[in-house]
Amino acid sequence: MKKILSVLVLSALLFSSCAGTQEENVSSSETAGAVEVLPISGTFINLAYQDVRNKYTNPPFMDNTDPGMWAAKVAELKAMGMEYLVFMAVANEGLAYYPSKMMPWVYPQWRQSPVDAIMNAAAEHGMKVFMSTGWAKDQDDNLRDPKIKQRQIDIMTELARLYGNHPALHGWYLPVEDCFGPVLTDYAVEAVNALTARARELTPGKQILISPYGIFNSDFEDPRYEQQIARLTVDIIAYQDEIGCVRETYPLPRLKENWKKLREIHDRCGIQMWANCESFAWEKGTNDRSSALIPAPYGRLLSQQIAASAAGVDKIISFMMCGIYENPLSPYQLGQPHWSGVAYQDYMGWLEGEREWQLAQAAFQDGIRSGISWLAWNPMDFGQGRSVIIRDGKTAEENPSDKRWAPYSKGTHEIFMDLSGQKDVREVFVRMLNCHKDGIVPPVKFYLFSSVDGQWWDLVQIKDSPVFPNTNHDAFVDHVLFDGFPEGFAPSHLKLVFTADSKVCIDEIYVNPIEK
Repeated sequence: MKKILSVLVLSALLFSSCAGTQEENVSSSETAGAVEVLPISGTFINLAYQDVRNKYTNPPFMDNTDPGMWAAKVAELKAMGMEYLVFMAVANEGLAYYPSKMMPWVYPQWRQSPVDAIMNAAAEHGMKVFMSTGWAKDQDDNLRDPKIKQRQIDIMTELARLYGNHPALHGWYLPVEDCFGPVLTDYAVEAVNALTARARELTPGKQILISPYGIFNSDFEDPRYEQQIARLTVDIIAYQDEIGCVRETYPLPRLKENWKKLREIHDRCGIQMWANCESFAWEKGTNDRSSALIPAPYGRLLSQQIAASAAGVDKIISFMMCGIYENPLSPYQLGQPHWSGVAYQDYMGWLEGEREWQLAQAAFQDGIRSGISWLAWNPMDFGQGRSVIIRDGKTAEENPSDKRWAPYSKGTHEIFMDLSGQKDVREVFVRMLNCHKDGIVPPVKFYLFSSVDGQWWDLVQIKDSPVFPNTNHDAFVDHVLFDGFPEGFAPSHLKLVFTADSKVCIDEIYVNPIEK
């Protein structure tokens, strides 16, 4: 009896303490506000099958020169909200994907070129194209080689003659993917500026875009870092966010800080700062040319969009949506079978304002709280401090060491929620960590029970956790939403039950979530 009384007293104290903490958190977060999250407004287009990375994005068994396919793909990308198309390359290994006079064509001479098909479809849909200047040789073009640099200038000159006045031509993409970490090299600056100078001669007024990597390793404190950026004569730098490449064990938390540092530099340099968010994961090895690119779950990409938007990037494009996030109804099926379609549907759900993705976005921004305050009264949760974590309104980042994650070990767990007879329950939203590489895996199913007295329980709903296979390389946040309860559903208690086959981490359970 003494033990029971002790638990009840502890419960009351924790409830009082947590309630105060939650109110403080709500008031401080509500004053901060949430930034508008930018959509993906552009994608790279890859024409050449170069290695196993292109296994699904550009399958070798498909005719990648078919103008009908590209007309359909451009229409699909427009329907996804894409404004910009960026050619990765328009030539490869000495063969052209456009009607070149310098190189033989990779497509039949009696057929419209894929570059023409894409340009014309883009103009029809009011889209803007960045034309590539490569490849002079292949994807490993080295601009330190004078022959390679001259060949790219020759390709640009020929392309300007063909497309300089095309209504879809918005500018040039210079495939000079040099590393910005720790500091951009002199030869990279000089190579970029040489190409830019020629582009401005050939097509005055057109925008110049580069998309470098290496911000994870950038030395922002070195004054040369900003000096080298300021020397560039380009209009736009679309930084690869490197989340797909997983340059760090848990890259998303530090990326948020790096974006802010870059924003400050770009404000001083006067160059547009875009984010190139990587939508992909890897089928086998990470950053391995013998491993295919496959879609990451949309929850990860949404977090990338939010990180970039919060730092104030001007636009978000992606390497890449075409061939990664794919409309499952397309007559031309690129992408990993089935899962590219799932990723597409989730992204479109967010774009169209579906409730669960609105809640997911708000939670990422700490812009959500429970509309019904509740008390967790499971003694096991109290003993490990989890009752505070899962209802304090503080969301965790994509890192298992974040103390805002409440850990649950293998076995069956019950989370009891005392609603104290409050208003009708409409939704229950649960956030959890997915980090397979560290053995943190959401449970297969969640069971939600209700009670009017805290003793007798009725099963209300069963929800499957998101099942997405491409989870071996990084950490991201999953969620489940219980909704569609009958009108007047007003239990005094709820109970969330799940069986963990491995470690499970939950940071928040919102009852009747309210966006701040």
